[in-house]
Amino acid sequence: MDMTASLLLSAANFRYGVVEKVSFVLLNQLDLTLTIIAVSLGFSEINPFMKYLLAMPAQLMIFKLIVPSFIAWLTPGRLLLPSIFFLCLVVGWDIKEFLVALA
Repeated sequence: MDMTASLLLSAANFRYGVVEKVSFVLLNQLDLTLTIIAVSLGFSEINPFMKYLLAMPAQLMIFKLIVPSFIAWLTPGRLLLPSIFFLCLVVGWDIKEFLVALA
């Protein structure tokens, strides 16, 4: 099967696992939002790649919006479950750090 046929098949099967796919994209967006808020409040970003991207908003949006959407489009929903679990841990960590800083 060539690449074009594979992409079309993926697009045709997109409706399967929609909850997982939407969760994956939304958790990425929530992580981005929390990161931007944290940096604007004076927190520092630990991840050097994200620290680099925070200085370039266009590349940051491509990396955190378009790439996760493309991954969700191409990947079966069940295969996104480990990533969703990891993103839940990351978002939970972000929220915990906000609460610790406010206390």
